[in-house]
Amino acid sequence: MSRLRTYFLTGFIIAAPILITIYLIWTIIEWVDSWVIPYIPEAYNPDTYLPIHVPGFGLIAAAFLLTVLGFLAANFIGRSIVHWGEGLLDRMPVVRNLYKGLKQIFETVLSDTSASFKEVALIEYPRKGLWAMVFIATKTKGEVDKKLIARGEDTMSVFLPTTPNPTSGFLLFVPREDLVILDMSVEEAAKLIISAGLVAPDDQKQQKKLKDLADAQKAKDNALRALFEASPEDSSNKKKR
Repeated sequence: MSRLRTYFLTGFIIAAPILITIYLIWTIIEWVDSWVIPYIPEAYNPDTYLPIHVPGFGLIAAAFLLTVLGFLAANFIGRSIVHWGEGLLDRMPVVRNLYKGLKQIFETVLSDTSASFKEVALIEYPRKGLWAMVFIATKTKGEVDKKLIARGEDTMSVFLPTTPNPTSGFLLFVPREDLVILDMSVEEAAKLIISAGLVAPDDQKQQKKLKDLADAQKAKDNALRALFEASPEDSSNKKKR
């Protein structure tokens, strides 16, 4: 029974992530299709000519339309239209705040040049002696930075995620010297947070450091051995023999 239990848990560990991943991908594809396909003319819809439903066509069409939209918005005429539309939204009291907030979030998360959430650190939170893991966002900016600099504080904006859902958490402004920077990546830290500490990432840099030290010591030993073999005393001993 113990062996059967081990086999069952091993199979479950292998199958569960695969099935959940397939289910989530399929759900996203069907959700996008349900939004996009109704707006596609029947002449361009493959479901019109095929006896079965083709999943993912709506997702492909949405990706193509977004790419075309980005291409059009990148030229002079497109930028002028976008600027005109944003100016129109600025005249709407409630809509402008919602639009600007969402735009800033998407630009921060999706921008290739953004340095957001590329480092992981530890801080003492919620009190001294207790440590929490945070994602470093950027150096504190705006009015908060000016007020804290006036108090002699050089702070960083960090995001403190919650377990097991790292998408929720707290925004903290932490003095730079209070951050303990970690070598692990953001993905490894997210795994650690989601698993509540059960899945710890391998300390690859520490292992590489130990390997480099071992290689350096080995090279040093080889050099000493070669020096000893080439020493004059050793040569004279060989001649006597």
